[in-house]
Amino acid sequence: MPDPLLNLQGFELGPWGTNCYVVAPSNQVSRAAPKPCWIVDASFEPEPLIEHIQSEGWAPEALIFTHAHIDHIAGAFDVRKAFPDIPILIHSLEEQWLLDPELNLSIGAGLPVTAPHANRLLNDGDTLTLGPTAWRVLHVPGHSPGSIALWCESESIVLGGDALFNGSIGRTDFPGCSFQQLERSIRTKLYTLPDHTVVYPGHGPSTTIGREKRSNPFVRP
Repeated sequence: MPDPLLNLQGFELGPWGTNCYVVAPSNQVSRAAPKPCWIVDASFEPEPLIEHIQSEGWAPEALIFTHAHIDHIAGAFDVRKAFPDIPILIHSLEEQWLLDPELNLSIGAGLPVTAPHANRLLNDGDTLTLGPTAWRVLHVPGHSPGSIALWCESESIVLGGDALFNGSIGRTDFPGCSFQQLERSIRTKLYTLPDHTVVYPGHGPSTTIGREKRSNPFVRP
């Protein structure tokens, strides 16, 4: 479970069972101001996620996409409708994917999807802050060219998107995918994190870096 400094809530949304997350500081710095939070990915029918934020009275500071495939961006307009001022963040290599149903694979699924324009473009090594916590942007291409993970060193958490799963890895049979690239990303960006780091993936249950280094059948250290 996350450290007490963070409140992390996952929502399994849409036909592909996409894990979307709401992250907020556990301790409110000022009782006079709403608690900030992030939304990380927004799949189809994100109403449970939106209602959770509203019921807590939180103020979303960002909608961050780990990557721009259909099942991670399909609820973006619903989120923007609920929170009109929320900025959208994505890696620079997938800025255009938000606007192009062919690039984000929604045309191939028969469900053409777009999302609002990005307000900020992310790159490897960027640092984001949420309340008292700092998060490092890790560029982990392979499942898609602009895939990112968000690592909070102090809380031993990484939101990994579709790079590394519990006992598996992201698919590499889509356009723009590369197994060799994903394997390198996992070895050099994720397996170098402390073993006790908890991985919250884009699909399936959480795991740890140490467990995947020991037993993941697709990528060995």
